[in-house]
Amino acid sequence: MWLLMVSVPLLSALMSGRCRRWISAWCGGLKAWTLKLLRGQRSVCVRSTHAFVFSHCTHGRADSVLETFDLYSDSHPSDWIGPKTGEMLDEVVQRLRPSRVLELGTHCGYTSVRLLRLMPPTGRLVTVEKDPLTAELGEEIIMVAGFKHTQFQVITGSSGDIIPDLHRVLNPSAETTDLFDLVLMDHDPQLYFRDLLALEREELLCPTASIVLLVFRGPETKSNKQLMNYLTSRKCHYSIHSLVH
Repeated sequence: MWLLMVSVPLLSALMSGRCRRWISAWCGGLKAWTLKLLRGQRSVCVRSTHAFVFSHCTHGRADSVLETFDLYSDSHPSDWIGPKTGEMLDEVVQRLRPSRVLELGTHCGYTSVRLLRLMPPTGRLVTVEKDPLTAELGEEIIMVAGFKHTQFQVITGSSGDIIPDLHRVLNPSAETTDLFDLVLMDHDPQLYFRDLLALEREELLCPTASIVLLVFRGPETKSNKQLMNYLTSRKCHYSIHSLVH
């Protein structure tokens, strides 16, 4: 597993005034990917995962929910980030202390719970999931972990359709101008580049400092290379650091 950290002071043309953003590309979850290969590419059973976590965890305790997810993944295919990558995510959240977080790819709710337990009580997580069943069951797991709808919102739909409407989600009244401090992309890696450009275009990232985390599984693809070319071609604006976990 390796972690690519990209510091990004973006051009002022992208947002009003000077801004600094930090983009970290996470290449992790290899254990889950390998498990899927060994089991003949079987898809993760969302209902089975939900049933196991719901019946074996201690309700109202976020750490118990996470531990139960990890217990399940020891013997079943899983598509969540897991404890090792989760610990790196924890470090970022603890350092940044974001109050507004966007997650693209809810999966079964594992990362949502991991994020929410470290966010301030007044913080808010918006998580987007394309599959209706996964969104429904993931939302229930988040509530089982002890979090309320005032702290999070699950939106069902594709990221391409949802991102243009996120200003309305974040700021239901004209009196607020909230933006995202942290964005976690863990949906379809082929959409990361498109969605990053959309977030920039819609000016949804915090103008002072924000972090975008990109989770990659499996071998490098053409879309991954396109994203990296976009970052590395702007050496005057991007600084890349590779860390090994």
